Amino acid sequence: MDTACLDEEIADLALLLREFACDQDPPPSGLIDHMAQAAMQPNHLWEDLGLRSRDELQGLMQRHFPRLKALNHANMRWKKFFYRLLCERAQVLICKSPHCETCDDQALCFGPE
Repeated sequence: MDTACLDEEIADLALLLREFACDQDPPPSGLIDHMAQAAMQPNHLWEDLGLRSRDELQGLMQRHFPRLKALNHANMRWKKFFYRLLCERAQVLICKSPHCETCDDQALCFGPE
């Protein structure tokens, strides 16, 4: 992936995170940009953020992005979830099925980490 495309993806994700940031308990300075950059890395988001577990990431999301956490009610892996939201906004179909429950790739999005 070229640098310009990667920079655009990072900016799009950072914008999404800013839209959902909690007003009462906003994320610390730099966290949104760090999360957007970490989402481009190859591991699970919690690993790429240097957290100890997915539970720790869930707590961070609940504290600083509670509306976004509530939208992920099925507990989809965060990177997959972010991209699903971004693609829905751009009206780009990335999933094989319109509903997660009937998708052949369900284990890739919801499987244990």
